Amino acid sequence: METYGKILLIAMPIFLLLVLFEKFYGWRKGKDTVRNMDMISSMSSGVTNVTKDVLGLSFILISYPWLLDHLALLTLESTFLLYLIAFIALDFAGYWMHRIQHRNNFFWNAHIIHHSSEEFNLACALRQSVLGIVKIFAIFLLPAAILGVPEEVIAVVAPLHLFAQFWYHTQHIRKMGFLEKILVTPSHHRVHHAINPEYIDKNFSQILIIWDKLFGTFQEEMPDKPPVYGITVPVRTWNPIKINFQHLYLLGKDAWHTERWKDKFRIWMMPTGWRPADMTQKFPGNKIGDVYNFEKYDTKSGFAESVWAWIQLLMVLLFVSYLFANIALIGSPGIFLYGAFIFVSVYAFTDLMDRHRFAFVWELMRAIFGLAIIYYTGDWFAISTYYSPAPLMLAVYFVVSVVVSGILSKNSKS
Repeated sequence: METYGKILLIAMPIFLLLVLFEKFYGWRKGKDTVRNMDMISSMSSGVTNVTKDVLGLSFILISYPWLLDHLALLTLESTFLLYLIAFIALDFAGYWMHRIQHRNNFFWNAHIIHHSSEEFNLACALRQSVLGIVKIFAIFLLPAAILGVPEEVIAVVAPLHLFAQFWYHTQHIRKMGFLEKILVTPSHHRVHHAINPEYIDKNFSQILIIWDKLFGTFQEEMPDKPPVYGITVPVRTWNPIKINFQHLYLLGKDAWHTERWKDKFRIWMMPTGWRPADMTQKFPGNKIGDVYNFEKYDTKSGFAESVWAWIQLLMVLLFVSYLFANIALIGSPGIFLYGAFIFVSVYAFTDLMDRHRFAFVWELMRAIFGLAIIYYTGDWFAISTYYSPAPLMLAVYFVVSVVVSGILSKNSKS
């Protein structure tokens, strides 16, 4: 937990700078693929995901150490070959987990947020779910366990494998020659994120494109079919917490209202997009018909709303950085209280980005939450040990935040 937090302290500013560089590069080249509110939504989603991970809010159904203890047939020495085997095994497992997430109604809920952006850029790579609570990924590491790849090696290679999937979320790199035959490239991944009928459920590979070619899910990007991004049932919100639960809500709604008991249960395990026949009539939904002609979600925010959204995002990044740097100092249950504060913060300012009139209520709740911590503890999770005026400064920030959010909420649409 602490080690992962320290890694994220280094990774987060690097990712932020790369996202901002892509924005600048696109602006200079006359092809800006990064909309302001969409970018902030993506980064706030990344915050919720890494906070959940650092807090260890997950349940492992079958752990890799258990598989290793019961199934290992070999004992491999720590060489370059061992790490290469671990990398290939992780990539193989990633392909199958990714494919299941796309093909199953229930598991799609834990992946939908990654595809929810109607843009394709580095920022959308940060859109990751907070609902991956039950971990089944280790099941697909069966080949690594049989070969006896140590747990410590998997632990080293896994973050590198994850971070290596960041760079290809861009429209600014076109075809890459012979590398197209070996690696997942931006072109391959643009196809994966597209909702064009020709492209849906293609290119599940994470690093090596070979898996798609072996298992029949490869599709090349076609010049006459420019990818259109998003999901076929648009989320219509910047709020990443709402996005995390939206598909689950729709499944639950169908399961509750459908008349057939069989459908109430099987909807969860059916292919993605399947709905009971009576539900498609009662609740048609807002599925996109023509992917080339639909209106992207946009709240038409003004300069003040955009500036305030950036201020709130940067403050949340500072809050979460302090958490990651001081996990041991804050301790338990303090880290879970802190995590709850992060989630409420993200919900409050992204709801204001959606221009919801009652977003002010969420901001008020957040301020009361923060001020109560300062009042009852006389501190902010021991921050006064670094800088004694910090709790007072935070208290002032919470009050100002409520005032500004209240003013902006008056101009909101709903």
